[in-house]
Amino acid sequence: MQPQVDPSSSLSSMSERDRLPEEGVRLIVMGVSGCGKSHIGQQLAAQLEAEFIDGDDYHGEENVAKMAQGIPLDDDDRHGWLARLAELIEDAQCEKRSLVLACSSLKRRYRDQLRGGDSGLGFVFLDGSRGLLLERLEARQDHFFRGASMLDSQLATLEAPNGEEEHLYRVDISASPDELVAQLERRIRAQTSAMKGA
Repeated sequence: MQPQVDPSSSLSSMSERDRLPEEGVRLIVMGVSGCGKSHIGQQLAAQLEAEFIDGDDYHGEENVAKMAQGIPLDDDDRHGWLARLAELIEDAQCEKRSLVLACSSLKRRYRDQLRGGDSGLGFVFLDGSRGLLLERLEARQDHFFRGASMLDSQLATLEAPNGEEEHLYRVDISASPDELVAQLERRIRAQTSAMKGA
């Protein structure tokens, strides 16, 4: 006689407990260029059944031209770009859609501007050494970001998020992408389910 499957078993309960909230989740995958925002963001979005957006696709022509010449963007350059991304985040929240968005978000005020679209916005910080980041950048092709000087500029600009910022997931990019995504998915599902039960 085959054993009966109990729908209230621990496996079923775990699946239910770790399900994302009905209103969805909105996440920014952040860090300097070369950390893998787009690659990790796409994989994470697939695991969370979320839409993926690459923030770089929303830069205006002037911003892209500056970066192609190795000229770092200033706050004025970024303001309109971040405002557009905040609108996309707000739209997703209003429509209860899960969204993963890749965006460098180097300064606290940039992240706060993005939170204007969703106060519960989460940030995945992909952290790594300069050496590893530069190695990855030098291996790239057909990308507008060029040069160690731009990496050093971003690292100097970076205000790494700390414990004062809520909904933060910090990971070391020296791990494989599959390991990072699996780790992030577990942490995100655990935290959002804990928030549901609070």
